[in-house]
Amino acid sequence: MIETRSNALVARAMLIALMAVTLLPFLSMLSAALAPSGSYPAGLQWPSDPQWGNFVKAFEVANMTTLLWSSSLIVGGVVPVSVLIATMAGYGLSRIDKGRGKWLYLVFVLGLTLPFEAVITPLYYEVKALGILNTRVALILPLIGLFMPFSVYWMRAHFLNVPQEIGEAAEVDGASDWKQFWLIQVPIARPAIMSLSILLFLWTWNQFLLPVVLVQDPEQRTMAGALGAFQGQWGTDVPLLCAGALLILTPTVILFLIFQRQFVAALLQGSVKG
Repeated sequence: MIETRSNALVARAMLIALMAVTLLPFLSMLSAALAPSGSYPAGLQWPSDPQWGNFVKAFEVANMTTLLWSSSLIVGGVVPVSVLIATMAGYGLSRIDKGRGKWLYLVFVLGLTLPFEAVITPLYYEVKALGILNTRVALILPLIGLFMPFSVYWMRAHFLNVPQEIGEAAEVDGASDWKQFWLIQVPIARPAIMSLSILLFLWTWNQFLLPVVLVQDPEQRTMAGALGAFQGQWGTDVPLLCAGALLILTPTVILFLIFQRQFVAALLQGSVKG
């Protein structure tokens, strides 16, 4: 009993320490954002006269309203299409014979090993050849393709753990493969679909490299991508830069607070056997 209580105290102490290490950079950014504009904050030090107006100025300077709309359009073009294709592909790969499907599955697994940096140069010339450079479509199409290996892998792992008896019962009742997928498998897969949607939203919203390379107009990038232009213009004003960075992080924090349970489900979903 004493040993169990001691282990619990050690675990809580480690969690508190980890939480402190995680929150320290954000507290440092907040204290710097509240410093007088044009000054150079000295580490984690709460200013005697917090300048909350820095957030208003950063919102206006960075044109956050336009960036929010641009990011929403990009997310709206990437997430639904990616989830739809990944759900159908994941279900199909989980149902075909292993001998025939393992090679297709290995192709998607190979895609997981390709970092964005490795494909950014050929991707730039491909987008340029298609005539969609410097448009939001130049971000939406590549992101759908780059997210697809993980998305298919994710959904396949879920469908492999669905009991086959459910599909067999639907076949006995006369349901076609298409009806079985939409009326039975998709409702069962809602937790996995919701978790995948949240992850894709975060990855798209926080995408920095592709928007900077493929889109020159900061107003057509994601909010994180526009931070590059914001930093170049206001890099010498540290408080204003920190205020802009915190404003860009705010939608992600709000999403996390709303969908805490789905985030936990997303973490647990990665541990299923696939």
